[in-house]
Amino acid sequence: MSLHLHALHRTLADVAMESITEIDGAIMEGGGQILRMATSLGALLGKPVRVRNIRAGRSTPGLRPQHLTGLQLIRDICGGRLEGGQIGSTVITFYPAPIKSGRFIADTGTAGSLCLILQLAIPCMIYGNGRSSILLKGGTDVESAPPIDHYLWVFRPIAEKFGIKFECDIRKRGYYPKGGGEVFVRTNPIADTLLPIEMVECGQITQITGRSFVAGVLPIKVANSMADAACKSLKQTFPRINVKVDRVKEPQEKAIGTGSGIILVAETSNNYKLGSSALGKRGVPAEQVGEAAATDLIRNINEGGCVDSHLQDQLILLMTLAKGKSKIRCGKLTLHTETAIHVAELLTSAKFSIIPDEGKESCVIECQGIGLQKKS
Repeated sequence: MSLHLHALHRTLADVAMESITEIDGAIMEGGGQILRMATSLGALLGKPVRVRNIRAGRSTPGLRPQHLTGLQLIRDICGGRLEGGQIGSTVITFYPAPIKSGRFIADTGTAGSLCLILQLAIPCMIYGNGRSSILLKGGTDVESAPPIDHYLWVFRPIAEKFGIKFECDIRKRGYYPKGGGEVFVRTNPIADTLLPIEMVECGQITQITGRSFVAGVLPIKVANSMADAACKSLKQTFPRINVKVDRVKEPQEKAIGTGSGIILVAETSNNYKLGSSALGKRGVPAEQVGEAAATDLIRNINEGGCVDSHLQDQLILLMTLAKGKSKIRCGKLTLHTETAIHVAELLTSAKFSIIPDEGKESCVIECQGIGLQKKS
């Protein structure tokens, strides 16, 4: 009898090993995008995934605190199991279980981007059977990631078109290198499946708004200089468009550390939003920071997309899960977006097509989604 049980266990183990989808983390973008897409889809589909060569394309390969925090959060949301979950790990294996609703906490312990963790968590949380909440601690405005304002002002309105509803309170801002920011997020479960969306006609730019901020020991004149430089550059390009940028000095109880930056958002006649941002750096004039944000926004507008280059890749997962065909016109396709599409097609039956706009840098991303249903 014991021999039969032993044979059965070996068989089950072999089946489990065969069912693991192997993903090379060194391909294409070679960074955290592969990890985020793979683990989110693994949790949503109930598919074990193994990612090797994690962040092989980065100067410091392997998991950083931000990535490990996101993985541990997804593990907790679905009650799954994570192997290789240590800082510096270049291989992880994730065994998901059914997604559950509840209250969760995730703390990077660093200035790791909270927005990148939200990209992992929210698509999973909305497939639970009830309201969920999460308290995230880390960086709200950091390099190489969208700031929290971009996530709320630009991503959330489009996420709502898919049928996603979430609330977000920014309790504290956190800047590099201390981090310490706090964001509290509440999600509602989707009704059944995500809706497909069609965004192919951008319309005309109607206004540009923004927020220029400083925190810590920096004076408000730094925020004024960033805002003035951005407004001047934008008005030179769009002389008939109203441009208004708020200038903010964060109170000490609302921010950890010293930081500065600016976010700009262009609104269109078809109710779409394109954003850009830039952070202040030691030794870089405030005027240069404001001009950089304006230049990036102008580029996004001129490329003719309905979404900006920082939002493209975030929508691939939602298009994959939606029921039906989604169409989104974007500017020049980013490597992050191409990577997200590759992982989506590797793990699901979703079908993507890229249709170039003749003579332009823009293109239309089409996706026949899988129509993933929320389990009762």
